[in-house]
Amino acid sequence: MSVTVFTNGCFDLLHPGHVDLLERARALGDRLVVGINSDRSVRSIKGAPRPFMNQDDRKSVLLALASVDEVVVFDETTPENLIKDIKPDVLVKGGDWKTGEIIGADFVEANGGKVYSLPLKDGYSSSSIVNVIKRSGEAAENKSAAADVGHDAVDRSLDEHSSVFSVLAKDHKTSIRDCADLIYSTLKAGKKLLICGNGGSAADAQHLAAEFVGRYESERKGLPAIALTTDTSALTALANDYSFERVFARQVEALAAKDDLLIAISTSGNSPNVIAAVMAARDIGCKTLGMTGAKGKKLASLCDLTFMAPSERTARIQEAHITVAHIWCEIIDERFIDQ
Repeated sequence: MSVTVFTNGCFDLLHPGHVDLLERARALGDRLVVGINSDRSVRSIKGAPRPFMNQDDRKSVLLALASVDEVVVFDETTPENLIKDIKPDVLVKGGDWKTGEIIGADFVEANGGKVYSLPLKDGYSSSSIVNVIKRSGEAAENKSAAADVGHDAVDRSLDEHSSVFSVLAKDHKTSIRDCADLIYSTLKAGKKLLICGNGGSAADAQHLAAEFVGRYESERKGLPAIALTTDTSALTALANDYSFERVFARQVEALAAKDDLLIAISTSGNSPNVIAAVMAARDIGCKTLGMTGAKGKKLASLCDLTFMAPSERTARIQEAHITVAHIWCEIIDERFIDQ
């Protein structure tokens, strides 16, 4: 019987690491099917200006590889529905994904299939290629900035802040509105919000929950929102009895229901306990909304919707997060004010 292997990704900038992974994936079966994110889906995961190559070009390049038998474009952020349609015997992802983080792993294993997280070829990644290109273009600007002795931390931070918010206003309004619509539809249906994050993002989680339970600026009914960051007995017990990686996931298992909404905040997009909470939510049928930064691809690729702040610096990301969260609160206030 023919063995079908499936893997997925954006494959925006194809490099030797991709070629190596695809060859090893193909060796696990008789036929390799590659799912690639549509252009719209890539933008939702990686932000503007990605992708650099459109979906048709990415598909044609992959099909030119001897290891690839078929390429399928999917428009969702995750390939979950595609995996259920293809029903692969083997599911493969790169080694930067733990088996428990791989979308569709439970489905494949339940059908008797196997799931592999294959080590990546050292020294290759699309992000590193992008960074090399960016650094070469920024070298002259950095020299000019260094020469400006008056350009101190105040100037730099305010300039960065202004730049981030300029990009927000130019490129991210649709994302902000789409996320607000998801929050509203959840609350309108009588469902609740659960919010989690670490450090400054933990503070944002309880800040946002308080705005919904109380009010932002306008008087309206209280709305159900729970910050998973505030119960010290639960947090310390779960960290002690399980692991810190499970402190949010276990609360999601206990408190979330189908069609609730988990707002998962991670500036890096890689926080293990936030990722684990998202996976637990997906298992329940709880919807997921991520908040991350420009490099938060992992979190973005696991959530139903994601707001990605256009910065790689934690401070600027958090400033964007709280501003966008306040915009969501204002929208929710307006929509519930007469209800």
